[in-house]
Amino acid sequence: MASRSAFVLLAAATCAGALVAGCAPIRSTNGYQAIEHKPADVKVGEDTKSTVLDALGSPSVVSTFDPNIWFYMSQRTNQMSYHAVRVTRRNVVEIVFDKSSEKVTEVNTLTLKDGKIIAYNGRETPTRGRQMSAIEQILGNIGRGTMLPQQDPSPGAHP
Repeated sequence: MASRSAFVLLAAATCAGALVAGCAPIRSTNGYQAIEHKPADVKVGEDTKSTVLDALGSPSVVSTFDPNIWFYMSQRTNQMSYHAVRVTRRNVVEIVFDKSSEKVTEVNTLTLKDGKIIAYNGRETPTRGRQMSAIEQILGNIGRGTMLPQQDPSPGAHP
């Protein structure tokens, strides 16, 4: 009798442990990973495009309108079981270069607090045309062709 209750207790503890382990967050880091040098360590007036490229590697993004602005971006996310992914940390380092000398003129660091939420328009544009029901779609192909597969004639032959 004692061994049966011990088995039930062990099974319940195992199930509880599995449930708790399933609720552990999944952490993910995306974007630029600083290994030896950090983008924030770039020195204004000293570093140039080539020294920044050697130290940090290629930027995550180059500005669309000005190729003298580079961005190094990284973020960390957490996801708990079936919940949506939540961004816990975001770092964006903007490095601005002088056009003529290619020396660094500015280094700006932006975090998750500096971001803005954009309100997208959730409305949809309606498409014009006839809406068919599921039955019309299924039965609509009856009589439009043969049930047998068509054989392709050889090149140059008449069908």
